Amino acid sequence: MIAIQNVTILPVTRPAVDFATLFIKDGKIERIVEGKEADVSDCKKVINGEGKILTPGWIDTHTHLGIDEEGYGFEGADFNETTEAATPHLRAIDGINPFDRGFEDAVQAGITSVQVLPGSANVIGGLTTILKVKPGSVVEEMVMKEEAGLKMALGENPKNYHGKQGRTPVTRMGIAAMIREHFVEAENYLTSSQARDLRLEAVGKVLQGKLPLCVHAHRADDIMTAIRIANEFGIDMHIEHVTEGHRILKHLEKYKNRYKFSVGPTLSSRKKVELGNISWETYAAFDHHGIPFSIITDHPVIPIGQLQTSAQLAAKAGLKTETALASVTIRAAEVLGIRERTGSIELGKDADLTLWDKHPIDKNGRVVMTFVDGEIVYELPEDSFSL
Repeated sequence: MIAIQNVTILPVTRPAVDFATLFIKDGKIERIVEGKEADVSDCKKVINGEGKILTPGWIDTHTHLGIDEEGYGFEGADFNETTEAATPHLRAIDGINPFDRGFEDAVQAGITSVQVLPGSANVIGGLTTILKVKPGSVVEEMVMKEEAGLKMALGENPKNYHGKQGRTPVTRMGIAAMIREHFVEAENYLTSSQARDLRLEAVGKVLQGKLPLCVHAHRADDIMTAIRIANEFGIDMHIEHVTEGHRILKHLEKYKNRYKFSVGPTLSSRKKVELGNISWETYAAFDHHGIPFSIITDHPVIPIGQLQTSAQLAAKAGLKTETALASVTIRAAEVLGIRERTGSIELGKDADLTLWDKHPIDKNGRVVMTFVDGEIVYELPEDSFSL
């Protein structure tokens, strides 16, 4: 058993607790004892948490970690199979290099879980996966959900990649039509006795409610197209980026209990037309309208280590500190459907935890230790520079 003693715990789902001791056993949060100097005599390791902050491990719900490797060209670019515009049968898990440096960067930033998605060059990109961040492990030791969602993309990216090659789609109408065609084909497949078809099987899982649709949408009209199609086919959906969401808040508010939203990356330039209205005020605007969301980096678009910076800048622009923290912990877990395992500090949950020297949002705290399933996967070097 491991104990983190005399620490301030920010459980996220309930008020903070000062001078508490958290016990970890068999990879789970075994118990929490309030008050100084709890009995830790039966622990094989005791960590002094006095003056430090313990939060749930952070979660990035939209990354290309390990599948679009930093510092490489085509050698590490395994996230967009651009030979055709619809590739629902692809699985992100088959393209992930678990030894990508990004996994080390993630735990150094206190991030313990991520969703890895195919890219947004294709209208239908393939199946996403959710991983625990365990540097040096094989993917099989990291998987939380091997198939977590089906990636689709609206807007400029599929138009650009496929339109320039002289094949469909070349318009937003063509993108929406292609999506509908695949849903109808999958509906027919599910009610027939035809031979197994991996493409239609993947789309069919969305129609059956087994998987959510993960839709890349920046512009307001693309966001509403995603909702229109999801309403038409009665499916679960997670809309990612939502850059112009602040322009249509009264419409999104209607769907806050039906669909999920991830906002970002906002730490970005206006490098294409659909990013022209990017704003840090989007986060507070969503919160003001009671719309839950997670904050994302889209790594390596923005390096995963900047998730903390993103949460801080959202708070600086008006987002409440507690909401910013929730958006990278419990709300992110809710987006990914893993709330019962992680995202908050509660008894019986996985011991995915981050120990900070100060509050990570309003005090610019640094990560001291990161735990995944109760194991220390990162520890701040003792000779690390400190102001």
